[in-house]
Amino acid sequence: MRFDPALAAQAAFQQAEAELGSDWDTAVGLESTFSTNAGSTARKAYEELLALAQGYPKAHFFQAFCIYITWQQVAEETIARHFQTGMRLCEAYFASPEAKDFRDMEQIKELYESFRAGLGLHQEDEIQMEFRRDTPKGGD
Repeated sequence: MRFDPALAAQAAFQQAEAELGSDWDTAVGLESTFSTNAGSTARKAYEELLALAQGYPKAHFFQAFCIYITWQQVAEETIARHFQTGMRLCEAYFASPEAKDFRDMEQIKELYESFRAGLGLHQEDEIQMEFRRDTPKGGD
């Protein structure tokens, strides 16, 4: 990876204050719990941050923050569910028509590919491409 997701998460989180309004204090408390703990305590704070993000689909800095911390969660607990969550969050981020920060967009594209690769989807795509190249066309 060409960037540090933890540092990117901190930067995006700082930018998210204006997006969250009255929920900012809640987000700060949850982020503090997530960053200073491990195990089930951190996982619970992470899940609550994701739940909070659902109420702010246009809060692009906060959405980016959630994607970055999902990568941190993958590193803490490498399970398919976290990779799938990361992919889903990235796809929602990309699908939103609102303007986004260029640096976040590039970094999230990189994370998206990493989430896909973690699930073996990148390899599957290459195999499918090879299959299509080798499949007879037309009247063969």
